[in-house]
Amino acid sequence: MEEHGVELFEQLRLQAQGAVVNDDVRRNPPESSESPPSLEEVEAILGYEFRDKRLLEEAFTDSSYSPENCFSFERLEYVGDSVLNFLITREQYFSNPSLSPGSLTRLRAANVDTEKLARVAITHGFHRYLRHNKSDLDKKIEEFAEGMKEYPLHSNGLIKAPKILADIVESTIGAVFTDSNSMDTVWTIFRGLMEPLITLKTIKRHPMTELTEICQKRNLKLEFVDSWEKTKEVQVFIDKQLVGKGSYRKKLIAQNRAAKDALNNLDTLLVQINQPCQPM
Repeated sequence: MEEHGVELFEQLRLQAQGAVVNDDVRRNPPESSESPPSLEEVEAILGYEFRDKRLLEEAFTDSSYSPENCFSFERLEYVGDSVLNFLITREQYFSNPSLSPGSLTRLRAANVDTEKLARVAITHGFHRYLRHNKSDLDKKIEEFAEGMKEYPLHSNGLIKAPKILADIVESTIGAVFTDSNSMDTVWTIFRGLMEPLITLKTIKRHPMTELTEICQKRNLKLEFVDSWEKTKEVQVFIDKQLVGKGSYRKKLIAQNRAAKDALNNLDTLLVQINQPCQPM
């Protein structure tokens, strides 16, 4: 089984490396009035010097930067996603010897989801080295960075994380793995960069899941009233009483915020109907 795993990751490494071997595939990037920061700074952040510098350049290049050249981080992201999932699985398995597979899966998911990895990118400044030509991306990144201040560990769906931030973390992992051909090297570098890892003590439940389960357990009628198209707002009613509302430019985030607001107000409602809320 172990041999098959090694063969798989070796295949992934070689596939990713193949994307940068042929220089004919890659041409000069578009000229810009402002040159992007040197990727040598990324090596300093990682504490790792690449033997093949082209891998690092690929890891930080979005397809929008030079679409005619078909040069982007997507293949390395694919490798990095697999490598990271394996490393987190291994870490959680040995750190929690009595934890069930279901709980291990939930813990792993929390540590590799888009928001968690996007936080890693912001915390260590990876976004400053991203080569792209997306006009609205910088504004979205700034908005997410501000939201992180309100939710220091994880918002559980209450702020919108630009997926591209998570992508470049995974592509950088893929680049390090491809360059070093070593799982241990990758984990030595990224174990610290991913701190704080989400643990059993710090993991939080998604507000939609928690609210739904509470209402089902108490046989309460839960209803979401969607006026997002007109007002960018979603309201939550429980047994026909308004208990929460949320707004955001993304409908799903507005719904999550409404659920969170309802949870914050739920104790008052349950007292009124003589069902005091007990911790779940």
